[in-house]
Amino acid sequence: MQSKNKILDDLSQLMTNAMGVAQGAKDEAGNAVSSMMDRWLADRDFVTREEFDAVRAMAQKAREENEALAARIAALEAK
Repeated sequence: MQSKNKILDDLSQLMTNAMGVAQGAKDEAGNAVSSMMDRWLADRDFVTREEFDAVRAMAQKAREENEALAARIAALEAK
């Protein structure tokens, strides 16, 4: 009876080790894909969200200033 428990214990330990190796491989593959995507995106010169938002805010401010100046010009022309 003791030998059956030993076999089951060994089998259980083997499966536990295999799952650990599989988890490590999964983590390594995830890191590799993430690194490849980062390099690919960097090569494409994409802007970050922060850069995009900053430029969008600048464009909005320029539009508002443009509209204000257009209104002033129209008011001066009306005089």
